[in-house]
Amino acid sequence: MDILAELRSRFGSAIAAFATEDDSFLSMIRPAQDARFGDFQANMAMPLAKLLSKPPREVASEIVSRLDVADLCDSPEVAGPGFINLRVRADRLAQETSRLVADKRLGVVPVAEPRTVVVDFSSPNVAKPMHVGHLRSTVIGDALVRVYRFLGHRAISDNHIGDWGTQFGMILYGYKHLLDRESFEREPVAELSRLYRLVNQLSEYHTARAELPELERRIAAAEEDIASFEAALDPKDKDAKKRLGKLRNELTALREEQQFSEAKRDAIEHNLDLKALADAHPKIAVEARLETAKLHSGDPDNTELWRRFLPACLDALHRVYDRLGVTFDEELGESYYQPLLASVVDELASKGLASESDGATCVFNEGFTAPFIVRKADGAFLYATTDLATIKYRIEQWQAQAMLYVVDKRQSDHFEQLFVTAHRWGYDDVVFKHVSFGTILGDDKKPFKTRSGDTVGLESLLDEAVERAYRIVSEGDDAKPDGPELPEEERCRIAEIVGLGGIKYADLKHNRDSDYVFSWDKMLSTTGDTATYMQYAYARVNGIARRGGVDAAELRAHDATVSLDAPEERALALQLNRFAEAIDGVVRDDRPNVLTDYLFSLAGAFTSFYDKCPVLKAETAELRRSRLVLCDLTARTIAKGLNLLGIAVSERM
Repeated sequence: MDILAELRSRFGSAIAAFATEDDSFLSMIRPAQDARFGDFQANMAMPLAKLLSKPPREVASEIVSRLDVADLCDSPEVAGPGFINLRVRADRLAQETSRLVADKRLGVVPVAEPRTVVVDFSSPNVAKPMHVGHLRSTVIGDALVRVYRFLGHRAISDNHIGDWGTQFGMILYGYKHLLDRESFEREPVAELSRLYRLVNQLSEYHTARAELPELERRIAAAEEDIASFEAALDPKDKDAKKRLGKLRNELTALREEQQFSEAKRDAIEHNLDLKALADAHPKIAVEARLETAKLHSGDPDNTELWRRFLPACLDALHRVYDRLGVTFDEELGESYYQPLLASVVDELASKGLASESDGATCVFNEGFTAPFIVRKADGAFLYATTDLATIKYRIEQWQAQAMLYVVDKRQSDHFEQLFVTAHRWGYDDVVFKHVSFGTILGDDKKPFKTRSGDTVGLESLLDEAVERAYRIVSEGDDAKPDGPELPEEERCRIAEIVGLGGIKYADLKHNRDSDYVFSWDKMLSTTGDTATYMQYAYARVNGIARRGGVDAAELRAHDATVSLDAPEERALALQLNRFAEAIDGVVRDDRPNVLTDYLFSLAGAFTSFYDKCPVLKAETAELRRSRLVLCDLTARTIAKGLNLLGIAVSERM
């Protein structure tokens, strides 16, 4: 049973007489922060009192008088200005905990009305190795798919691969003019990635050189404007001071842009080889765009190269996905939707949604200053057009009722326009949501880079995580009182589980909207809020079973009578009964950190229980069995919770 959901249902009946249907009141029923005041606390009396013009305690007392929870809780208590404290009855908590023993779903009931939900995540560009920037989208998206499926929804994982954009024009140009053939034959993806970076760097160099004189002119003009403004400034004029502050901020931004452009220029001009290449390819940016246009127009040579590059590039992506345990139901590249784009624009125009502006075809949505461009003046289509075609495909192919886009928060403006346009286009009954997330930062609080300044490759990040985990696993095994227990092969297997689990959990435990600082030490710590801590708790339970010769299947096969006399037993049982609440919390706003928070609390409750309550040496056989049941339920819940996050466990650590 989801006790919190049941309480909210009963409170809904209790406040129906003097409150409109408003979920915000019921959301004020939450788990208590301090166990001394009960298990749950309802705080809606205060806002209701304002609506009713009554004292909060009087409103709270009236709610309690209407509340029917005698079969579930001890008598509710009104405390302070109007808090309603609730404590689950000991016998009912024991009964609900006993029911979990035979429940393979651990109290989580499938939804009554399943939906078809497409989760769009990961979405790397091919011909470039995946980097740390792809980590958040991949692990958040995978976790959401797993949780939605566990709840009974038809969740479709969709990897919208970038195989058709401007980066391919750079790769094609690089292949034709800058290829190291020996490197390509040996490691094609690495060489294509090098070509992309090189062409991009040379293109940015020429752009920076062209822009620097204008930047210098604008900076000089801004400095003159500020000097003139300061000379005439009235110190008492607050509006003028604000204007001066704005001018200074604009000047700072121009100087930063200048520094950025100078760095791009200097990186080439301080390297004789790169400078020679830049001089030899003065129009590289324009010519790379022409290669893209030729590909899109069906040029046979570029099309053949594109087809030649793709298999190796996709294999490289799948190598990382296989290691992460991530799979997709749909994996279509942008190229798949290319034949559909013209008809999308035609449909938008026929419905009066798209019109021409300065040669481009645009959708003008109310409330947005910029148009949503679906075809450029030169006839080229954009991501906006592809995304609209993808929406149409998903609805026709999958009958999608909801689409979640797990993409970083910098794309929020694009998705706002996309969703508004899709609704106006005719898909107003489909739920669209941008599941945004922040950036992984280094110790310098800037996007996580290598020491040389390159973006961290995802595969190398996983390798290092496993190497570090191997050292931790080996040190722990070597320190065991009776000597090491794990053979080398087992150590390597566990290191893979611990290392990859640590990477995933460290990402998922953060509120997805927040940036976070990457830390190896925190990520793989055996204490604190880490996957390793959860995995050790799981292994500890299995160790208890091994030492006691306990058959888990036999333990679950019989009716369990759970004893909750000790405070630690009760606290653990309460956490075990909150698993369904945590799963529901994940999908309420698509936040996997709700589940990580729960698992950390559960592991903490188990640690307190284990420290205070002897299991194998319990006073009686009945108490021993009861505590073994609590241990087994804990292990099952941790394993299931971590599995829903895409994280594995091991019976030995």
